[in-house]
Amino acid sequence: MKPLSENNSPAIACHNLRTAYQSTLKRPILNGIDLQINRGEFVALLGLNGAGKSTLLRSLVGLVPVKQGEIQICGSTVTPKQLDEVRKNVGFLLQGGGLVDQLSCLDNVLCGCLGELNTWQSLWGFPQRDRRIAKQLLQKMGLQEQIYQKARQLSGGQRQRVAIARTLIQSPQILLADEPTTGLDISGVNQVMSSLQEMHRKGLTVVVVLHDLALAAQYAQRAIVLQEGQICYDGNCQNVERQFAKLQHLSLVPSVNAA
Repeated sequence: MKPLSENNSPAIACHNLRTAYQSTLKRPILNGIDLQINRGEFVALLGLNGAGKSTLLRSLVGLVPVKQGEIQICGSTVTPKQLDEVRKNVGFLLQGGGLVDQLSCLDNVLCGCLGELNTWQSLWGFPQRDRRIAKQLLQKMGLQEQIYQKARQLSGGQRQRVAIARTLIQSPQILLADEPTTGLDISGVNQVMSSLQEMHRKGLTVVVVLHDLALAAQYAQRAIVLQEGQICYDGNCQNVERQFAKLQHLSLVPSVNAA
């Protein structure tokens, strides 16, 4: 597969994407997804619980098998043989950040480099260059005072910003964030969304699963709304509430059991 930076194709393209049939839903979770996300866009992925938002995000990096259809990342068709290469260019931010509590913020960020180290390098620890970059990323996230602090001592917003820094140390071209504001207070939500917005301004393509329409309108350029595994709206964030009044309660729907 060509390096993702060598072509001008869309960042993400899905064609007739379907996942396995779910008997409880009486349909596939993803049921014929067609979409295109251009490089440098900030896209909010919205929908009620079970609509397929998180499943769609996970399918892009091979965490959910696709039964039908095609995924392209910057023009290259994603196949099992190419997943390792794709994952080098696509950062994935999990719910809760997925940090190792007993490690420092610095070491958690450095964990993002593990895929680039061979066995010999991993035995000797991380190179000084990587440590320097990790510190710089934490400083840019406003965490210069927490560099050596254990992850378990952080607030929710701080944990998510460490997770963002860990993702960015991989130098991805695309950042996928699955409900990064879940469980955070207002301050933490603003910290995380502002960090994502800043990365977008620097050229990163950002796709984030959200439940809150107000957050989507404030930070994203575009909204893609899923309903029962299909896209029911794709357009300006400012139009979501007006065109889909039934989704106005999204911010009140708990994230538990979200697809």
